[in-house]
Amino acid sequence: MGHPAPLVAPQSGLAAALNKLLGKDLLAHDFAADEDSITVDRDAIAAVMIALRDNLEYQQMMEIAGVDYPERAERFEVVYHLLSVTRNHRLRVRVTTDEATPVPTIVPVWPNAGWLEREVFDMYGVLFAGNPDLRRILTDYGFQGHPQRKDFPLTGYTELRYSEEDKRVVYEPVKLAQDFRNFDFLSPWEGADYVLPGDEKAGGTGEAPGKGAPTPLTAKEVKAADDKAKAPPPPTPKTTEKPEQTGAGAKANIKAAKTSRDGAKAKPATKPAKTPATEKAPAKPRAPRKPKGGDA
Repeated sequence: MGHPAPLVAPQSGLAAALNKLLGKDLLAHDFAADEDSITVDRDAIAAVMIALRDNLEYQQMMEIAGVDYPERAERFEVVYHLLSVTRNHRLRVRVTTDEATPVPTIVPVWPNAGWLEREVFDMYGVLFAGNPDLRRILTDYGFQGHPQRKDFPLTGYTELRYSEEDKRVVYEPVKLAQDFRNFDFLSPWEGADYVLPGDEKAGGTGEAPGKGAPTPLTAKEVKAADDKAKAPPPPTPKTTEKPEQTGAGAKANIKAAKTSRDGAKAKPATKPAKTPATEKAPAKPRAPRKPKGGDA
């Protein structure tokens, strides 16, 4: 079996029947992979469809597709897929056209062709003469071009987006924080001839800006920096020369004269002279205790 499609028995005598029925409107008949394909005259497509429906029992029109061949003079092919329910056979009908020449519509033959022709028009830009509602069906009304053509631009300075304010597709210039289309292909690690963002931070390392990253430290330099960071801080010197300068009283002066926790030493404290304000008042005499056991 040459292809994965279900096996369909070929129709014996179909070629002779097509030649007799279509005559000069039949341009080519191909049989490949158990499938029959015919190419007919573009202007006679409606008459050909009526003849195939009424005489060869192709009752249903299943699909209409577009194909683009940019190298051809008539670059587009419109492909119709017909199905014969009674004969269990499919037939592919093709016509060719270009960007400006319309293809006659087959909506009077099969009404469901209206939506399918709109899809081919939207995707490829093929015109269908006589279609009662030839509008875009998949893209927005403001969209320019046709998505399935192979001639749309891949680069440019215009972007397409949907505007919630206008409720339609709008075209506007590309707004980028950085111009991605201008590259110099210079490696900053080998040394660029301009200052890159962030190179101004390398000024303290002794290296010129724009010459790449600073030189990494050696293992010996890293160990010395760690030892310096782990060393205890120096003792905090006192901020007063005499204990009496604390201004917090005698008790605070005596406590400030002691050695601090971090090892800073101070001058020995001198006992302050007594003044009337600091002398203790004479102790009051205690009252005599009563003997236990009641009155004597």
